[in-house]
Amino acid sequence: VATAAGVLVGGAGALLYALEQSVSASGTEVHPPELPWNHKGMLDSLDHASVRRGYEVYKQVCAACHSMRFIAYRNLVGVSHTEAEAKAEAEEIQVRDGPDEAGNYFMRPGKLSDYFPSPYPNEEAARAANNGAYPPDLSYIALARHGGEDYLFALLTGYCDAPAGVVLREGQYYNPYFPGGAISMAQALYNEAAEYSDGTPPTASQLAKDVSTFLVWAAEPYHDERKRMGIKSVGIIMILGALSYYIKRHKWAALKTRKISFHPKSK
Repeated sequence: VATAAGVLVGGAGALLYALEQSVSASGTEVHPPELPWNHKGMLDSLDHASVRRGYEVYKQVCAACHSMRFIAYRNLVGVSHTEAEAKAEAEEIQVRDGPDEAGNYFMRPGKLSDYFPSPYPNEEAARAANNGAYPPDLSYIALARHGGEDYLFALLTGYCDAPAGVVLREGQYYNPYFPGGAISMAQALYNEAAEYSDGTPPTASQLAKDVSTFLVWAAEPYHDERKRMGIKSVGIIMILGALSYYIKRHKWAALKTRKISFHPKSK
């Protein structure tokens, strides 16, 4: 019975894998290559210097069209910025607040508790400014796209001339990593398209790498904590396993293998 169940489970798993691969292969987009990210290992944390640079790329380039409405300035504290630096970043924006005692709304400098501002007041304004296309929110984009940071990096650096036979409408650009190949977002990252505060050369590939790392952190703010908890859990399991082996070997085994003989009293 166990063998039959194993065969059924294995067959079902193989079928699901084959179906997934067939669906993935049926698309017209090019699948991104797997890159050696610093944080991909089981014991590796995010590159927090890269997260900081990625925030600078988002602020200088991406924020003109894309929102990150689920990320607050307080989330930067202890990750890529000190508390004072995060406060300074927040104070650069103006936030509509109120009402005051007179019932009026007013503008004030941002605070740590404020979320990143959206570039457009509503979806209609965003579509009107982008030829009908709606720029997606980037808060969880690294989890929302198959391939994660590999896809983001490939998309940002994969713009090229359309091959023969591909017709693009006005306001569209060719990117083989985007489904269908026609994308409404123009190439945003070029060499020196942004400036780094730490002096890192802002090449297009460096900009794409850093902003992809930043978006991974935004989608998984507990990435490092999750791995630390995993290491602690493995350590606890190893200790409990050793303790269980000791109890089994030296305590329970003696009880399990002991023999009890009954000797009735002779009359």
